[in-house]
Amino acid sequence: MIVSNPGMLEGKVVAITGAGRGVGREIALLCAKEGASVVVNDLGTSGEGEGTDLSPAQETVNDIKAAGGKAIVNGASVADPAGAASIIEDAVKTFGRIDAVVNNAGILRDRIWHKMSHEDWNAVIDVHLNGCFNVSKAATPYFKDQGSGSFIHFTSTSGLIGNFGQANYSAAKLGIVGLSQSIALDMARAGVRSNCIAPFAWSRMTASIPASTPEELERVERLKTMSADKIAPLVVFLASDAAQDVSNQIFAVRKNEIFLFSKPRPIRSMHRSEGWTAESIASELLPAFRPSFADPAERSGDVFCYDPI
Repeated sequence: MIVSNPGMLEGKVVAITGAGRGVGREIALLCAKEGASVVVNDLGTSGEGEGTDLSPAQETVNDIKAAGGKAIVNGASVADPAGAASIIEDAVKTFGRIDAVVNNAGILRDRIWHKMSHEDWNAVIDVHLNGCFNVSKAATPYFKDQGSGSFIHFTSTSGLIGNFGQANYSAAKLGIVGLSQSIALDMARAGVRSNCIAPFAWSRMTASIPASTPEELERVERLKTMSADKIAPLVVFLASDAAQDVSNQIFAVRKNEIFLFSKPRPIRSMHRSEGWTAESIASELLPAFRPSFADPAERSGDVFCYDPI
């Protein structure tokens, strides 16, 4: 039997988007093992969001049921508001409630900035940022009425720190942080919490990262050592009652490491009683601020440049 006795999520209902493969699948399996009834949402598209195939979601559901857990398939697109609403409606119709939403679904359209099309931009924003909004919006009335609920959104160090060729993805993932923060603030009085996770894991999406230089190849090899199942325990914790006072935070998981990210806050200030001119900014403020400037070429791989623990 996959259902623990009792698990941290016993009696809870969790909806997980993009749960047919990779990180989402591992989250679904562990949530079920910990006692949750799971809605496995996956449209089954390619890594760039093309086509449909419900077999990965069905396979995840079959594996959960074979081990004694409870799960159903939902094949809707999170980018479609009606489809996103059906994920939550299926949870309530089948299992009677909804307790946690895991916004994990995603696609990539990696292009260097000057070659990125409007279509590439819109496709990624629709799935990642609009998808998070659509599913979260659908769950909010239920969370508000019951006075509890947990949103777990997936962000990325591509947005938190930066990466080449991912303007669409980076913008969406940093936008998700802003969305999560606003949800956490607006819904705190209703007992609803919202957090973000930036995952490091080898998956179908990370396998598409271009690697041509020795440094990039080394980074890919490092990613291959980080399995998708390492992300799931933090998701289970955040969905559980043990995390009832944890909200408005940004976490990252890298193999056996868990990080807490800071949020942007002022680090330097300078006052000039007579006000500023462009010239005085150049001559006075710039030399004072320059030592605190972020490295303009820094990427997530530069920050996390060591082997995972």
